[in-house]
Amino acid sequence: MWVFVFFDLPTDTKKERRDYTRFRKKLQKDGFSMLQFSIYTRHSSSRENATIHMKRVKAFLPPKGEIIMFTMTDKQYGAMEFFRGPKVAKAPDTPKQLELF
Repeated sequence: MWVFVFFDLPTDTKKERRDYTRFRKKLQKDGFSMLQFSIYTRHSSSRENATIHMKRVKAFLPPKGEIIMFTMTDKQYGAMEFFRGPKVAKAPDTPKQLELF
């Protein structure tokens, strides 16, 4: 399960830039990685774990701006196509999961 956070935050004033920076740093501290500018993603082992991370993000939302969060299954993530320049890029590697018997 993947959690995506898309955001568009104002950066006109010093306080807005500070809020933007704090939001990004808190996302990174919670294990999110930048997929593109203003798009961060994080792998979660289950839907329950994804819900926990979404609640954390909601807890530190900045006062202004627009944030979109959603989840995607591993299969859906693997079906994405990434394009960089004239070539088709390979999707980032999915984290390996351990199977316990």
